[in-house]
Amino acid sequence: MGQGTWWMGHGFGWMWIFPLIFLLVLVLFVVALLRGVRAPYGDAHGAPPRETAHEILDRRFARGEISKAEYEEMKRTLDG
Repeated sequence: MGQGTWWMGHGFGWMWIFPLIFLLVLVLFVVALLRGVRAPYGDAHGAPPRETAHEILDRRFARGEISKAEYEEMKRTLDG
């Protein structure tokens, strides 16, 4: 072999790993799409998570928007 042809023989014997990695990433991406990857916050379409009525009530009480008596009355109403 000449000086410029070393890569044609054994120099790139490990290069098979790159197509294999690409194929693996592609398969994982397709599987994730088919399963419907969920966002960490909200749904898969990017909508923010919905608050429950209890969470809204707790937040309003914590902000001081409603009194303790109103909070307890509304909580009893929600609990049924």
